Amino acid sequence: MLTASLLLFGTLLLALALAEGPVRRLPLTPALIYLAAGGLAGALLGGPSPALIQQHALPLTVATEFAVLVSLVAVGLRLRVPPTLASWRVAWLLAGPGMVLTIVLAAAAGHWLLALSWPAAWLLAAILAPTDPVLASEVQIRSDADRDAVRLAISAEGGLNDGTALPAVMLGLGLLGLHSLGEHGRHWWWTDLAWPIGGGLLLGVALGSLLGLALQSRLRRDQGLSWDELVYVGTVALAYGLARATGTSAFVVAFAAGATLLLPIPIGPESGDGLRARLHAFGGRCERLVEASAVMAVGVALNGVPFTLPVLLFALLLVLVLRPLSVLLVVRERSMPRRQRRLVAWFGIRGVGSLFYLAYALQHGVTDPLATTLIAATLWCVAISIVLHGVSATPLMAAYHRRQRREGRA
Repeated sequence: MLTASLLLFGTLLLALALAEGPVRRLPLTPALIYLAAGGLAGALLGGPSPALIQQHALPLTVATEFAVLVSLVAVGLRLRVPPTLASWRVAWLLAGPGMVLTIVLAAAAGHWLLALSWPAAWLLAAILAPTDPVLASEVQIRSDADRDAVRLAISAEGGLNDGTALPAVMLGLGLLGLHSLGEHGRHWWWTDLAWPIGGGLLLGVALGSLLGLALQSRLRRDQGLSWDELVYVGTVALAYGLARATGTSAFVVAFAAGATLLLPIPIGPESGDGLRARLHAFGGRCERLVEASAVMAVGVALNGVPFTLPVLLFALLLVLVLRPLSVLLVVRERSMPRRQRRLVAWFGIRGVGSLFYLAYALQHGVTDPLATTLIAATLWCVAISIVLHGVSATPLMAAYHRRQRREGRA
């Protein structure tokens, strides 16, 4: 089984690499191609059963956590946005109140459609809370000079809510008796909410700023820096290590470090443009590996998990109604024009962050029959999100850019 999987996986990756030109010209995102390839592989080899996924919860947690960390630094590096409240207002609305509202609505849907208890429904909704801009390349930030409000909001939201989903997941586990919330929830308020998010944000900003100043000092002395991959991987590893040592959210630390790493380095002649370009290129390659591997794995796994009408209805309701509704209620027109709000509301792509929190919940003691329901609902929600957003991203963003150019805003 392992030999066949490696042979097929390697063949698919090489085939996609050789067909890069035609794939790029398709009116859909590469994630949809990866999902189809994984589905084909699963049909040929057979997908893993929910029981097998549960048995391998620990390695799946480690693999998906590493994948999210690598992606978050890449997303952060492209967001050359000053660390001010005004600049991050929409992103915080999306990753904070918007995410909470989505979880509440999705929990209600999970309770009624999937017949889950309220704690179990909350946990499922929390697992599906993070969004993932990596899986829709059309809505990613194109460069660190990109100031398009839609791409900035979606990329920043995806970077933030991988970390802000942690308290919701821990609350769900606590309500199921799998995690201590403390008396009157005091342990949860500090250990799972305030400190991981607030402390992680401060730690990440400090780490990124100090590393950026060190890089700027080296560049000012005309000392070249060609080992950029070590800067990137070192930032990921140091952020993760510091987060573990301080009990903060590794996702928040990694994203904040990436977002502030290049801020001290100016754009222009005799600046760090070369280093910036290399870091972006290396981050992009890491994102592509994460995207291809994770989405293919989802495609393979779909062949082994149950698919029911309630799961389909839940996934469609989450993607088509609940996410857009929560964004439109939280982000008002004074914060973002109507046309841009509609696009941001639509592109709530589910991805690798949800896979991590699913594995994390399984590792922390969620067992059958709930485990099978969580696995099936999460994988199918991610897959349906990839399909719907993958098909719509190119035409919607193309129409948006044409209108922006006509109005002289591009």
